[in-house]
Amino acid sequence: MNPLLRKTLVLLGGIAAAITCNAQGPDPIVATPDHADGVYREGEPIHWQIKVTGKDGSDVSSISYSIKNGGLTPMGDGTIPLTNGTGNLTSTLAQPGTLLVSFKSSDGKLKGTGGALVAPEKLKAGATCPEDFDAFWNTKLKELETIPPNPVLTSAPSGKDGVDYAKITLDNVHGTHVQGQIAKPSTGDKFPAILQLQYAGVYPLLKPWVTERASKGWLVMDIMAHDLPIDESEDFYKEQTAGLLKNYTSIGYENRDTSYFVRMFLGCKRAADYLASRPDWDGKTFVIMGTSQGGLQSFVTAAFFPKATAVIVEVPAGCDQNANAAGRAFGWPYWGASHKDNVMQVSRYFDAANFAARTKCPLLVGVGLLDVTAPVGCVYAAYNQATGPKEIVPMPQGDHKRGHEAFSRRREAWLKAIAAGEAPVH
Repeated sequence: MNPLLRKTLVLLGGIAAAITCNAQGPDPIVATPDHADGVYREGEPIHWQIKVTGKDGSDVSSISYSIKNGGLTPMGDGTIPLTNGTGNLTSTLAQPGTLLVSFKSSDGKLKGTGGALVAPEKLKAGATCPEDFDAFWNTKLKELETIPPNPVLTSAPSGKDGVDYAKITLDNVHGTHVQGQIAKPSTGDKFPAILQLQYAGVYPLLKPWVTERASKGWLVMDIMAHDLPIDESEDFYKEQTAGLLKNYTSIGYENRDTSYFVRMFLGCKRAADYLASRPDWDGKTFVIMGTSQGGLQSFVTAAFFPKATAVIVEVPAGCDQNANAAGRAFGWPYWGASHKDNVMQVSRYFDAANFAARTKCPLLVGVGLLDVTAPVGCVYAAYNQATGPKEIVPMPQGDHKRGHEAFSRRREAWLKAIAAGEAPVH
């Protein structure tokens, strides 16, 4: 792996894709809502200040815009005059929902996006939870219970003073495995635990994703979403992406029993059970964390695993897959793009919104108002289902990969409070 890329990926939180893109800076056209969090009431005027950044911004006299309700339904377009690269746009929405605005210069070279939320606490998922949702997953969990985990740990240098490290393999359903890594402080007997779940794609796991937090006193386990070794070459993962795991999200998606996500979700449960079975877990604090696909897996794991004491998810994907039925754009894994009724029926068994409804421990969610991979309305539809103590951080300049600083601050504050035995939500 390129050393510079590896250094970028190493940054805290296991959210390498997001941090890598943060280095690219903001879009040339930035829209700032007059409410700091971008949240409004029904019928309240929404004002954005539009600014064209960069050395050529003052030379742009106007830009065009188009607004979509829910990121899906066109509701207006036009031109905004600029003075010294700055202008204004006002809109409104009479009912709960979201607005997504696209901007571009006349030559199409400069682009940007703006967003807003209207009464987001009232947003609901586009489809109901299947009546046999719990029965289906209970059957799968019972199948998992019949398979011994057979943990195999292979110690290796951690690369960090005061931290022990090992690779781990666990047996999973249908002859598959959970593969990951685990780290803990070298001294001490019992530690609070973090289960880290990974964003989408096929890539290696890097040691600092567990060793950094282990150096701060945590027992940390990080698992691959796929049944693959965790530290092969870049070429190995490229081959998997182009081969057996090409478009893995749609593998078996026409049948709830054959979906690729069944093995993935049960692997999360297996990892949580193993981590909680270790004698070096303190038996009290168990945090589940993930970004994007890792957020989906985190909701799933919390629903399956009652010992979870907190869930921290950043731009969680897989929420509200039937969002079109509620007048909103759907997001990853984009099963709605199949235009197949049977796929959309199956999607309800894998929708983060239905797992969120079964998440009862404290929950922290970060959501980007500009995100089209995990659309903000879809994330709120899932968040609103959770019944325990919860906090959500809307990020007006956040898309799926950038503008997450506000959430990062809250995540670290939560972890600090949790480690100190304090309630993270007040």
